Amino acid sequence: MPLSITQRVDLLKGLGRPTIRDYIPLLFEDFAELRGDRCFGDDPALVGGLALFDGQPVTVIAQARAGDIAELQRINFSMPHPEGYRKALRLVGQAEKFRRPVICFIDTPGAYCGVGAEERGQGEAIARNLREFMMAKTPIVSVVLGEGGSGGALAIGVCDELAMLENALYSVISPKGFASILWKDGSREREAAEMIKITAEDLRSFEICDAIIPEPEGGASRDVGLAAGNIASWLRGSLGRLRAEDFNALPDKRYARYRKMGSFSECAG
Repeated sequence: MPLSITQRVDLLKGLGRPTIRDYIPLLFEDFAELRGDRCFGDDPALVGGLALFDGQPVTVIAQARAGDIAELQRINFSMPHPEGYRKALRLVGQAEKFRRPVICFIDTPGAYCGVGAEERGQGEAIARNLREFMMAKTPIVSVVLGEGGSGGALAIGVCDELAMLENALYSVISPKGFASILWKDGSREREAAEMIKITAEDLRSFEICDAIIPEPEGGASRDVGLAAGNIASWLRGSLGRLRAEDFNALPDKRYARYRKMGSFSECAG
């Protein structure tokens, strides 16, 4: 039985859900992590590197989640700094040069909004990623593993195809942030989650999400190997389609994909 939205919120807030560190050895071979943005430093909240997927070279970019409290603090509660996004941008540029597909894994409540991050250009870093990901002449696919919050998620979410794990959420703002702004009460996040249409099913109906990847009953933590196998199956099909494309035409197709998202109506007069 599918989990309710409030059950999904609770599931994603816990520390037991599989993270990218769990998935990498199950999905890829010979993963070599690359660190630093060549500008300020390295951000452990965003993991990136080179790997083989089905024997073919790919670039992996992923937001990190924690399995315990110490790791949660080390990765800044999964909120990347600008140097994390600049690291991602560096890796996309390298992938484009060598015509490697890029696989992104989204799992963050949002970008860090502290004073240091703002001083180092958080908004500019996210905006530049949106532009450069849109224009990259190499395939980019994204998978929402857990929570995809705001511009912090979208900064590695501009892609040719996007999939969500069955219990993942993807939103313009976190439910807690929504409740804090609308009602000045962050404790009403579960009520907010019911309102703002952020489930994989909602996003699929809006044509923002291209596919929903099944999870084991009760969540991916029940059988991470099965969840990884389902992710791999989707990646195989997606990359197979995109490798057959003219890479030079991908930016225009990506632009058209985003232009047709959502729906609107016009009133006469």
